[in-house]
Amino acid sequence: MDQPHNMTNYEKTYAEFTWKVPEKYNFARDVIDRWAEKDPQKRALLWVDDDGNETERTFADISRASRRLCNVLADLGVSRGDVVAVMLGRQIAWWEIFTACLRMGAIIAPGTTQLTSKDLKYRINTAEAVCFITDEANAAKLEEIEDECPSLKAKIVVGAERKGWVDYNAAVSAASENFDTADTGKDEEAVVYFTSGTVGYPKMALHTHSSYPIGHQVTGRFWLDLTPDDLHWNVSDTGWAKAAWSSYFGPWSCGATIFVHQTDRFDAVKTLDLLSQYPITVMCGAPTIYRMLVLQELDRYRFPHLRHCVGAGEPLNPEIIEVWKKATGCTIRDGYGQTETVLLCGSFPCIEPRFGSMGKPTPGFDLQVIDEGGNISPAGKEGDMAVRIDPVRPVGLFAGYWKDPEKTGATIRDGWYLTGDRAFRDEDGYFWFVGRADDVILTSGYRIGPFEVESALIEHPAVAESAVVSSPDETRGEVVKAFVVLAPGYTPEDALAKELQEHVKNVTAPYKYPRKIDFVDALPKTVSGKIRRVELRNREWGRN
Repeated sequence: MDQPHNMTNYEKTYAEFTWKVPEKYNFARDVIDRWAEKDPQKRALLWVDDDGNETERTFADISRASRRLCNVLADLGVSRGDVVAVMLGRQIAWWEIFTACLRMGAIIAPGTTQLTSKDLKYRINTAEAVCFITDEANAAKLEEIEDECPSLKAKIVVGAERKGWVDYNAAVSAASENFDTADTGKDEEAVVYFTSGTVGYPKMALHTHSSYPIGHQVTGRFWLDLTPDDLHWNVSDTGWAKAAWSSYFGPWSCGATIFVHQTDRFDAVKTLDLLSQYPITVMCGAPTIYRMLVLQELDRYRFPHLRHCVGAGEPLNPEIIEVWKKATGCTIRDGYGQTETVLLCGSFPCIEPRFGSMGKPTPGFDLQVIDEGGNISPAGKEGDMAVRIDPVRPVGLFAGYWKDPEKTGATIRDGWYLTGDRAFRDEDGYFWFVGRADDVILTSGYRIGPFEVESALIEHPAVAESAVVSSPDETRGEVVKAFVVLAPGYTPEDALAKELQEHVKNVTAPYKYPRKIDFVDALPKTVSGKIRRVELRNREWGRN
Protein backbone atom coordinates (compact mmCIF):
# COMPACT_ATOMS: atom_id res chain seq x y z
CA MET A 1 0.00 0.00 0.00
CA ASP A 2 2.96 2.35 0.56
CA GLN A 3 3.15 3.62 -3.01
CA PRO A 4 5.36 6.68 -3.39
CA HIS A 5 4.20 9.36 -5.82
CA ASN A 6 6.42 12.36 -5.31
CA MET A 7 9.88 10.96 -4.57
CA THR A 8 11.14 7.62 -5.86
CA ASN A 9 14.88 8.15 -5.38
CA TYR A 10 15.78 9.88 -2.12
CA GLU A 11 19.48 10.47 -2.82
CA LYS A 12 18.81 11.96 -6.27
CA THR A 13 15.98 14.21 -5.03
CA TYR A 14 17.99 15.38 -2.02
CA ALA A 15 21.06 16.17 -4.16
CA GLU A 16 19.15 18.03 -6.88
CA PHE A 17 16.53 19.88 -4.82
CA THR A 18 16.56 23.69 -4.86
CA TRP A 19 14.11 26.11 -3.29
CA LYS A 20 12.15 28.33 -5.70
CA VAL A 21 11.18 31.51 -3.87
CA PRO A 22 9.76 34.48 -5.77
CA GLU A 23 10.21 37.96 -4.32
CA LYS A 24 6.41 38.26 -3.96
CA TYR A 25 4.22 35.42 -2.77
CA ASN A 26 0.72 35.09 -1.40
CA PHE A 27 -0.63 31.60 -0.70
CA ALA A 28 -4.26 32.69 -1.11
CA ARG A 29 -3.57 33.99 -4.61
CA ASP A 30 -0.78 31.67 -5.76
CA VAL A 31 -2.20 28.39 -4.47
CA ILE A 32 -5.88 28.54 -3.51
CA ASP A 33 -6.99 30.85 -6.33
CA ARG A 34 -4.91 28.84 -8.83
CA TRP A 35 -6.60 25.55 -7.89
CA ALA A 36 -9.97 27.32 -8.09
CA GLU A 37 -9.19 28.69 -11.57
CA LYS A 38 -7.90 25.34 -12.80
CA ASP A 39 -11.06 23.51 -11.70
CA PRO A 40 -13.93 25.48 -10.08
CA GLN A 41 -15.40 22.19 -8.80
CA LYS A 42 -12.17 20.95 -7.18
CA ARG A 43 -12.91 19.96 -3.60
CA ALA A 44 -10.77 21.52 -0.88
CA LEU A 45 -12.57 20.34 2.28
CA LEU A 46 -14.79 17.46 3.32
CA TRP A 47 -16.17 18.30 6.77
CA VAL A 48 -18.15 15.93 9.00
CA ASP A 49 -19.38 16.16 12.59
CA ASP A 50 -20.31 13.62 15.27
CA ASP A 51 -23.93 13.60 14.13
CA GLY A 52 -23.09 12.55 10.59
CA ASN A 53 -23.63 15.96 9.00
CA GLU A 54 -21.42 16.53 5.97
CA THR A 55 -20.34 19.72 4.22
CA GLU A 56 -18.03 20.17 1.26
CA ARG A 57 -16.11 23.24 0.16
CA THR A 58 -14.31 23.73 -3.13
CA PHE A 59 -11.18 25.84 -3.53
CA ALA A 60 -13.44 28.35 -5.28
CA ASP A 61 -15.71 28.43 -2.20
CA ILE A 62 -12.74 29.07 0.10
CA SER A 63 -11.44 31.75 -2.26
CA ARG A 64 -14.78 33.59 -2.34
CA ALA A 65 -15.43 33.34 1.40
CA SER A 66 -11.93 34.62 2.19
CA ARG A 67 -12.40 37.66 -0.07
CA ARG A 68 -15.68 38.49 1.65
CA LEU A 69 -14.01 38.14 5.05
CA CYS A 70 -11.16 40.42 3.93
CA ASN A 71 -13.73 43.16 3.35
CA VAL A 72 -15.34 42.51 6.75
CA LEU A 73 -11.97 42.73 8.50
CA ALA A 74 -10.96 45.84 6.57
CA ASP A 75 -14.22 47.56 7.56
CA LEU A 76 -13.46 46.71 11.19
CA GLY A 77 -10.11 48.48 10.95
CA VAL A 78 -7.80 45.52 10.32
CA SER A 79 -4.89 46.52 8.08
CA ARG A 80 -1.96 44.80 6.44
CA GLY A 81 0.56 43.82 9.13
CA ASP A 82 -2.06 43.77 11.93
CA VAL A 83 -2.46 40.66 14.08
CA VAL A 84 -5.72 38.69 14.08
CA ALA A 85 -5.97 36.25 17.01
CA VAL A 86 -8.12 33.19 16.31
CA MET A 87 -9.44 30.64 18.80
CA LEU A 88 -11.64 28.12 17.00
CA GLY A 89 -12.07 24.37 16.80
CA ARG A 90 -12.46 22.62 13.48
CA GLN A 91 -15.20 24.90 12.14
CA ILE A 92 -14.94 25.58 8.41
CA ALA A 93 -14.53 29.25 9.31
CA TRP A 94 -10.99 28.46 10.56
CA TRP A 95 -9.84 27.70 6.99
CA GLU A 96 -11.62 30.77 5.63
CA ILE A 97 -10.04 33.01 8.27
CA PHE A 98 -6.55 31.61 7.71
CA THR A 99 -6.91 32.27 3.98
CA ALA A 100 -8.35 35.77 4.43
CA CYS A 101 -5.50 36.85 6.74
CA LEU A 102 -2.91 35.65 4.23
CA ARG A 103 -4.80 37.31 1.38
CA MET A 104 -4.95 40.74 3.01
CA GLY A 105 -1.48 40.58 4.56
CA ALA A 106 -2.72 40.44 8.15
CA ILE A 107 -0.82 38.21 10.59
CA ILE A 108 -2.82 35.27 11.89
CA ALA A 109 -2.19 34.08 15.46
CA PRO A 110 -4.04 30.77 15.97
CA GLY A 111 -4.63 29.34 19.44
CA THR A 112 -6.32 26.31 20.92
CA THR A 113 -9.81 26.51 22.41
CA GLN A 114 -8.28 25.27 25.67
CA LEU A 115 -6.72 28.67 26.31
CA THR A 116 -7.91 30.50 29.44
CA SER A 117 -8.73 34.19 29.83
CA LYS A 118 -5.30 34.69 31.37
CA ASP A 119 -3.68 33.03 28.32
CA LEU A 120 -5.68 35.24 25.97
CA LYS A 121 -4.71 38.41 27.78
CA TYR A 122 -1.02 37.53 27.54
CA ARG A 123 -1.22 36.56 23.88
CA ILE A 124 -3.36 39.46 22.67
CA ASN A 125 -1.21 42.02 24.48
CA THR A 126 2.13 40.48 23.55
CA ALA A 127 1.18 40.24 19.87
CA GLU A 128 -0.76 43.52 20.02
CA ALA A 129 -3.67 41.83 18.25
CA VAL A 130 -6.31 44.17 16.83
CA CYS A 131 -9.00 41.56 16.18
CA PHE A 132 -10.13 38.41 18.00
CA ILE A 133 -12.26 35.66 16.43
CA THR A 134 -13.81 32.78 18.38
CA ASP A 135 -17.07 30.86 18.83
CA GLU A 136 -19.94 31.22 21.30
CA ALA A 137 -18.46 28.63 23.66
CA ASN A 138 -15.28 30.70 24.17
CA ALA A 139 -16.49 34.29 23.78
CA ALA A 140 -16.87 34.80 27.53
CA LYS A 141 -13.15 34.15 28.01
CA LEU A 142 -12.34 37.30 26.08
CA GLU A 143 -15.08 39.33 27.73
CA GLU A 144 -13.43 38.75 31.10
CA ILE A 145 -10.22 40.49 30.02
CA GLU A 146 -10.99 42.63 26.97
CA ASP A 147 -10.83 45.87 28.99
CA GLU A 148 -7.17 45.01 29.71
CA CYS A 149 -6.34 44.57 25.99
CA PRO A 150 -5.79 48.10 24.63
CA SER A 151 -4.81 47.01 21.09
CA LEU A 152 -8.09 45.19 20.45
CA LYS A 153 -10.43 46.95 17.98
CA ALA A 154 -12.80 44.19 16.90
CA LYS A 155 -14.25 40.89 18.04
CA ILE A 156 -16.05 38.39 15.85
CA VAL A 157 -18.11 35.38 16.93
CA VAL A 158 -18.63 32.33 14.69
CA GLY A 159 -21.91 30.44 14.62
CA ALA A 160 -23.99 32.65 16.88
CA GLU A 161 -25.27 36.15 17.60
CA ARG A 162 -23.84 37.80 20.69
CA LYS A 163 -24.21 41.30 22.00
CA GLY A 164 -21.18 43.47 21.31
CA TRP A 165 -19.74 41.00 18.79
CA VAL A 166 -19.81 40.94 15.00
CA ASP A 167 -21.73 37.90 13.72
CA TYR A 168 -19.25 36.10 11.43
CA ASN A 169 -21.78 34.33 9.21
CA ALA A 170 -24.05 37.36 8.75
CA ALA A 171 -21.15 39.75 8.08
CA VAL A 172 -19.40 37.46 5.59
CA SER A 173 -22.67 36.70 3.75
CA ALA A 174 -23.36 40.41 3.33
CA ALA A 175 -19.86 41.40 2.20
CA SER A 176 -18.57 41.90 -1.33
CA GLU A 177 -16.50 39.24 -3.07
CA ASN A 178 -14.33 41.88 -4.69
CA PHE A 179 -11.00 42.27 -2.92
CA ASP A 180 -7.51 42.93 -4.27
CA THR A 181 -5.11 40.41 -2.79
CA ALA A 182 -2.09 42.00 -1.12
CA ASP A 183 1.09 41.52 -3.13
CA THR A 184 2.99 40.35 -0.09
CA GLY A 185 6.77 40.06 -0.03
CA LYS A 186 8.48 36.73 0.69
CA ASP A 187 9.86 38.06 4.00
CA GLU A 188 6.68 39.80 5.13
CA GLU A 189 5.19 38.51 8.40
CA ALA A 190 2.29 36.07 7.94
CA VAL A 191 1.74 33.64 10.83
CA VAL A 192 2.65 33.68 14.51
CA TYR A 193 2.40 30.70 16.86
CA PHE A 194 2.95 30.83 20.58
CA THR A 195 5.25 27.98 21.57
CA SER A 196 6.09 26.92 25.11
CA GLY A 197 9.65 26.55 26.26
CA THR A 198 11.03 25.04 29.43
CA VAL A 199 10.94 28.35 31.26
CA GLY A 200 8.86 31.51 31.16
CA TYR A 201 5.84 32.42 29.12
CA PRO A 202 5.35 31.09 25.56
CA LYS A 203 7.48 32.65 22.83
CA MET A 204 6.07 33.92 19.54
CA ALA A 205 7.45 31.92 16.61
CA LEU A 206 7.03 34.17 13.60
CA HIS A 207 6.68 32.86 10.05
CA THR A 208 6.74 34.77 6.79
CA HIS A 209 4.83 34.48 3.52
CA SER A 210 7.55 32.10 2.33
CA SER A 211 8.75 30.17 5.40
CA TYR A 212 5.52 28.22 5.99
CA PRO A 213 3.57 28.71 2.73
CA ILE A 214 6.47 27.72 0.45
CA GLY A 215 8.43 25.72 3.04
CA HIS A 216 5.59 23.27 3.61
CA GLN A 217 5.67 22.23 -0.04
CA VAL A 218 8.28 19.67 1.03
CA THR A 219 6.10 18.56 3.95
CA GLY A 220 3.16 17.97 1.63
CA ARG A 221 4.98 16.46 -1.35
CA PHE A 222 7.72 14.36 0.17
CA TRP A 223 6.49 13.29 3.60
CA LEU A 224 2.69 13.36 3.36
CA ASP A 225 3.20 12.20 -0.24
CA LEU A 226 0.05 13.99 -1.34
CA THR A 227 -1.40 14.46 -4.82
CA PRO A 228 -4.53 16.27 -6.04
CA ASP A 229 -6.39 12.92 -5.88
CA ASP A 230 -5.85 12.34 -2.15
CA LEU A 231 -8.26 12.73 0.77
CA HIS A 232 -6.03 13.61 3.71
CA TRP A 233 -6.94 13.45 7.40
CA ASN A 234 -4.74 15.17 9.94
CA VAL A 235 -6.14 14.22 13.34
CA SER A 236 -5.07 17.45 14.96
CA ASP A 237 -6.41 20.40 16.87
CA THR A 238 -6.46 23.67 14.92
CA GLY A 239 -4.67 25.49 17.73
CA TRP A 240 -1.15 24.22 17.17
CA ALA A 241 1.32 24.49 14.32
CA LYS A 242 0.69 20.94 13.11
CA ALA A 243 -2.60 22.24 11.70
CA ALA A 244 -0.69 24.75 9.57
CA TRP A 245 1.58 21.90 8.49
CA SER A 246 -0.88 19.15 7.66
CA SER A 247 -4.33 20.75 7.71
CA TYR A 248 -3.51 23.76 5.56
CA PHE A 249 -0.25 24.52 3.75
CA GLY A 250 1.01 20.96 3.14
CA PRO A 251 -2.14 19.42 1.62
CA TRP A 252 -3.45 22.47 -0.23
CA SER A 253 -0.09 23.19 -1.86
CA CYS A 254 -0.51 19.70 -3.37
CA GLY A 255 -4.17 20.21 -4.27
CA ALA A 256 -5.33 17.46 -1.92
CA THR A 257 -8.73 17.47 -0.19
CA ILE A 258 -8.60 17.91 3.58
CA PHE A 259 -10.87 15.68 5.67
CA VAL A 260 -12.12 17.42 8.83
CA HIS A 261 -13.88 15.80 11.78
CA GLN A 262 -15.52 18.41 14.00
CA THR A 263 -15.69 17.02 17.53
CA ASP A 264 -15.16 18.12 21.12
CA ARG A 265 -12.97 15.19 22.11
CA PHE A 266 -10.90 12.41 20.61
CA ASP A 267 -12.70 9.08 20.42
CA ALA A 268 -10.62 6.13 19.18
CA VAL A 269 -13.63 4.06 18.07
CA LYS A 270 -15.21 7.00 16.22
CA THR A 271 -11.88 7.70 14.53
CA LEU A 272 -11.61 4.11 13.29
CA ASP A 273 -15.24 4.21 12.14
CA LEU A 274 -14.59 7.34 10.05
CA LEU A 275 -11.33 5.96 8.71
CA SER A 276 -13.12 2.89 7.38
CA GLN A 277 -16.27 4.73 6.29
CA TYR A 278 -14.69 7.49 4.16
CA PRO A 279 -12.17 7.07 1.29
CA ILE A 280 -9.32 8.58 3.32
CA THR A 281 -6.01 7.81 1.63
CA VAL A 282 -3.47 9.55 3.87
CA MET A 283 -3.55 9.95 7.64
CA CYS A 284 -1.42 12.03 9.97
CA GLY A 285 -1.63 11.78 13.74
CA ALA A 286 0.33 12.34 16.92
CA PRO A 287 1.85 9.20 18.48
CA THR A 288 -0.73 9.42 21.26
CA ILE A 289 -3.49 8.97 18.66
CA TYR A 290 -1.93 5.80 17.27
CA ARG A 291 -1.28 4.43 20.76
CA MET A 292 -4.97 4.79 21.53
CA LEU A 293 -6.07 3.33 18.19
CA VAL A 294 -4.03 0.13 18.57
CA LEU A 295 -5.74 -0.60 21.90
CA GLN A 296 -8.99 -1.13 19.96
CA GLU A 297 -10.12 -4.28 18.15
CA LEU A 298 -8.48 -3.40 14.85
CA ASP A 299 -9.40 -6.68 13.20
CA ARG A 300 -13.03 -5.52 13.16
CA TYR A 301 -12.19 -2.78 10.64
CA ARG A 302 -11.19 -2.58 6.99
CA PHE A 303 -9.38 0.42 5.50
CA PRO A 304 -9.54 -0.19 1.73
CA HIS A 305 -8.43 3.30 0.65
CA LEU A 306 -5.70 4.03 3.20
CA ARG A 307 -2.27 3.99 1.54
CA HIS A 308 0.00 6.13 3.70
CA CYS A 309 0.24 7.03 7.41
CA VAL A 310 2.58 9.42 9.20
CA GLY A 311 3.18 10.32 12.82
CA ALA A 312 4.69 13.48 14.26
CA GLY A 313 5.17 15.25 17.55
CA GLU A 314 7.53 12.75 19.14
CA PRO A 315 9.06 9.46 17.98
CA LEU A 316 6.66 6.55 17.70
CA ASN A 317 7.41 3.26 19.41
CA PRO A 318 8.27 0.42 17.00
CA GLU A 319 5.73 -1.89 18.65
CA ILE A 320 2.86 0.47 17.77
CA ILE A 321 4.07 0.66 14.17
CA GLU A 322 4.05 -3.14 13.91
CA VAL A 323 0.49 -3.50 15.24
CA TRP A 324 -0.81 -0.75 12.96
CA LYS A 325 0.91 -2.20 9.89
CA LYS A 326 -0.60 -5.61 10.55
CA ALA A 327 -4.09 -4.05 10.70
CA THR A 328 -3.84 -1.55 7.82
CA GLY A 329 -0.93 -2.57 5.63
CA CYS A 330 0.57 0.88 6.20
CA THR A 331 3.85 1.63 7.94
CA ILE A 332 3.51 4.73 10.13
CA ARG A 333 6.31 6.93 8.90
CA ASP A 334 7.85 9.29 11.40
CA GLY A 335 8.52 12.94 10.70
CA TYR A 336 10.43 15.54 12.66
CA GLY A 337 10.06 19.29 12.76
CA GLN A 338 8.98 22.09 15.05
CA THR A 339 6.66 25.07 15.30
CA GLU A 340 9.74 27.02 14.22
CA THR A 341 10.30 24.90 11.11
CA VAL A 342 8.69 22.79 8.44
CA LEU A 343 9.57 19.09 8.14
CA LEU A 344 13.31 18.75 8.75
CA CYS A 345 13.62 14.98 8.71
CA GLY A 346 11.34 12.14 7.73
CA SER A 347 10.86 8.49 6.99
CA PHE A 348 9.88 9.19 3.40
CA PRO A 349 7.86 6.59 1.47
CA CYS A 350 10.75 5.75 -0.85
CA ILE A 351 13.29 4.95 1.90
CA GLU A 352 13.45 1.77 3.92
CA PRO A 353 11.89 2.56 7.32
CA ARG A 354 13.92 1.91 10.45
CA PHE A 355 11.46 1.68 13.28
CA GLY A 356 12.19 4.22 15.98
CA SER A 357 14.23 6.38 13.60
CA MET A 358 13.14 9.81 12.39
CA GLY A 359 14.40 8.97 8.92
CA LYS A 360 16.63 11.15 6.77
CA PRO A 361 16.97 14.92 6.21
CA THR A 362 14.29 16.64 4.12
CA PRO A 363 15.40 17.85 0.69
CA GLY A 364 16.33 21.51 1.03
CA PHE A 365 17.92 21.19 4.48
CA ASP A 366 21.45 20.46 5.62
CA LEU A 367 20.48 18.78 8.88
CA GLN A 368 23.30 17.52 11.06
CA VAL A 369 24.21 16.44 14.58
CA ILE A 370 26.81 18.87 15.94
CA ASP A 371 28.97 19.23 19.03
CA GLU A 372 29.38 22.25 21.29
CA GLY A 373 31.95 23.73 18.96
CA GLY A 374 29.64 23.64 15.96
CA ASN A 375 31.47 20.67 14.40
CA ILE A 376 29.56 17.82 12.75
CA SER A 377 29.58 14.81 15.04
CA PRO A 378 30.63 11.39 13.71
CA ALA A 379 28.04 8.66 13.17
CA GLY A 380 26.85 7.11 16.40
CA LYS A 381 27.81 10.08 18.55
CA GLU A 382 25.03 12.00 20.28
CA GLY A 383 24.86 15.75 19.85
CA ASP A 384 22.60 18.70 19.08
CA MET A 385 20.32 18.57 16.04
CA ALA A 386 21.01 21.60 13.90
CA VAL A 387 20.26 23.11 10.47
CA ARG A 388 22.97 24.92 8.52
CA ILE A 389 21.99 28.56 7.98
CA ASP A 390 25.34 29.96 6.82
CA PRO A 391 26.01 30.93 4.05
CA VAL A 392 22.39 30.31 2.95
CA ARG A 393 19.41 30.22 5.27
CA PRO A 394 16.94 27.64 3.90
CA VAL A 395 13.26 28.33 3.36
CA GLY A 396 11.13 26.71 6.02
CA LEU A 397 12.81 28.22 9.08
CA PHE A 398 10.95 30.82 11.11
CA ALA A 399 11.98 34.47 10.99
CA GLY A 400 12.71 34.37 14.73
CA TYR A 401 10.96 34.77 18.06
CA TRP A 402 9.00 37.94 17.45
CA LYS A 403 10.02 40.89 19.62
CA ASP A 404 12.61 38.72 21.42
CA PRO A 405 16.03 38.97 19.75
CA GLU A 406 17.74 37.46 22.80
CA LYS A 407 15.80 34.18 22.58
CA THR A 408 16.23 34.16 18.80
CA GLY A 409 19.98 34.60 19.20
CA ALA A 410 20.13 31.68 21.63
CA THR A 411 19.06 29.33 18.80
CA ILE A 412 22.16 30.14 16.73
CA ARG A 413 25.61 28.53 17.08
CA ASP A 414 28.46 29.01 14.61
CA GLY A 415 26.27 29.22 11.51
CA TRP A 416 23.77 26.62 12.69
CA TYR A 417 20.16 26.85 13.87
CA LEU A 418 19.76 24.68 16.99
CA THR A 419 16.50 22.77 17.30
CA GLY A 420 16.99 22.14 21.03
CA ASP A 421 16.79 18.38 20.52
CA ARG A 422 19.46 15.73 21.02
CA ALA A 423 19.99 12.97 18.47
CA PHE A 424 22.57 10.84 16.72
CA ARG A 425 23.01 9.81 13.10
CA ASP A 426 23.80 6.22 12.16
CA GLU A 427 26.25 5.03 9.47
CA ASP A 428 23.51 5.07 6.83
CA GLY A 429 22.38 8.64 7.52
CA TYR A 430 19.27 7.87 9.56
CA PHE A 431 18.59 10.17 12.52
CA TRP A 432 17.64 8.80 15.94
CA PHE A 433 15.95 10.99 18.53
CA VAL A 434 17.45 10.95 22.05
CA GLY A 435 15.33 13.61 23.73
CA ARG A 436 14.97 17.30 24.33
CA ALA A 437 18.27 18.81 25.35
CA ASP A 438 16.78 19.25 28.82
CA ASP A 439 14.99 15.85 28.93
CA VAL A 440 18.13 13.72 29.01
CA ILE A 441 18.51 11.93 32.35
CA LEU A 442 21.99 11.78 33.90
CA THR A 443 22.32 9.04 36.48
CA SER A 444 25.46 7.44 37.90
CA GLY A 445 27.43 8.78 34.96
CA TYR A 446 25.00 7.42 32.36
CA ARG A 447 23.03 9.52 29.91
CA ILE A 448 19.57 8.07 29.37
CA GLY A 449 17.03 9.35 26.84
CA PRO A 450 13.45 8.97 28.02
CA PHE A 451 12.25 7.61 24.71
CA GLU A 452 14.35 4.47 24.99
CA VAL A 453 12.77 3.57 28.32
CA GLU A 454 9.28 4.46 27.11
CA SER A 455 9.77 2.23 24.05
CA ALA A 456 10.80 -0.66 26.27
CA LEU A 457 7.80 -0.16 28.56
CA ILE A 458 5.28 -0.02 25.69
CA GLU A 459 6.32 -3.52 24.63
CA HIS A 460 4.73 -4.87 27.81
CA PRO A 461 1.03 -5.68 27.32
CA ALA A 462 0.08 -3.93 30.57
CA VAL A 463 1.34 -0.53 29.34
CA ALA A 464 -0.91 1.73 27.25
CA GLU A 465 1.31 4.79 27.55
CA SER A 466 4.22 6.03 29.59
CA ALA A 467 6.35 9.09 30.25
CA VAL A 468 9.85 8.93 31.66
CA VAL A 469 11.63 11.74 33.51
CA SER A 470 14.43 12.25 35.98
CA SER A 471 13.69 12.04 39.70
CA PRO A 472 15.96 13.15 42.56
CA ASP A 473 18.00 10.46 44.31
CA GLU A 474 20.45 10.89 47.19
CA THR A 475 22.87 8.29 45.88
CA ARG A 476 22.75 8.75 42.14
CA GLY A 477 21.81 12.41 41.91
CA GLU A 478 18.86 11.47 39.75
CA VAL A 479 17.23 8.27 38.62
CA VAL A 480 14.77 7.19 35.95
CA LYS A 481 11.12 7.46 36.93
CA ALA A 482 8.24 6.19 34.80
CA PHE A 483 4.65 7.37 34.89
CA VAL A 484 2.55 4.55 33.47
CA VAL A 485 -1.01 4.48 32.13
CA LEU A 486 -2.21 0.88 32.24
CA ALA A 487 -4.03 -0.90 29.43
CA PRO A 488 -7.59 -2.09 30.11
CA GLY A 489 -7.76 -5.13 32.37
CA TYR A 490 -4.66 -4.35 34.46
CA THR A 491 -4.59 -2.98 37.99
CA PRO A 492 -1.79 -1.00 39.65
CA GLU A 493 0.12 -3.28 42.03
CA ASP A 494 3.62 -3.48 43.45
CA ALA A 495 4.05 -6.85 41.77
CA LEU A 496 3.25 -5.33 38.38
CA ALA A 497 5.71 -2.47 39.00
CA LYS A 498 8.46 -5.02 39.68
CA GLU A 499 7.45 -6.98 36.59
CA LEU A 500 7.75 -3.84 34.45
CA GLN A 501 11.18 -3.06 35.89
CA GLU A 502 12.41 -6.56 35.05
CA HIS A 503 10.87 -6.27 31.60
CA VAL A 504 12.80 -3.07 30.85
CA LYS A 505 16.04 -4.67 32.09
CA ASN A 506 15.47 -7.50 29.63
CA VAL A 507 14.47 -5.33 26.66
CA THR A 508 17.14 -2.63 26.90
CA ALA A 509 20.36 -1.94 28.76
CA PRO A 510 19.62 -2.79 32.43
CA TYR A 511 20.92 0.54 33.74
CA LYS A 512 18.04 2.26 31.96
CA TYR A 513 15.29 0.58 33.95
CA PRO A 514 12.93 2.89 35.92
CA ARG A 515 13.83 2.69 39.60
CA LYS A 516 10.56 4.44 40.37
CA ILE A 517 7.15 3.75 38.81
CA ASP A 518 3.92 5.67 39.35
CA PHE A 519 0.67 4.33 37.92
CA VAL A 520 -1.51 7.23 36.70
CA ASP A 521 -4.86 7.58 34.95
CA ALA A 522 -3.56 10.02 32.36
CA LEU A 523 -0.41 11.90 31.34
CA PRO A 524 -0.24 15.70 30.99
CA LYS A 525 -0.18 16.64 27.32
CA THR A 526 -0.06 19.61 25.04
CA VAL A 527 -3.04 20.19 22.78
CA SER A 528 -1.10 18.46 20.01
CA GLY A 529 -0.87 15.27 22.04
CA LYS A 530 2.78 15.59 23.01
CA ILE A 531 3.49 14.35 26.50
CA ARG A 532 4.53 17.23 28.76
CA ARG A 533 7.52 15.60 30.41
CA VAL A 534 8.59 19.01 31.67
CA GLU A 535 5.48 19.15 33.87
CA LEU A 536 6.17 15.72 35.35
CA ARG A 537 9.84 16.51 35.82
CA ASN A 538 9.10 19.79 37.58
CA ARG A 539 6.69 17.98 39.87
CA GLU A 540 9.39 15.47 40.76
CA TRP A 541 11.91 18.18 41.55
CA GLY A 542 9.48 20.37 43.46
CA ARG A 543 9.55 23.16 40.89
CA ASN A 544 5.80 23.54 40.40
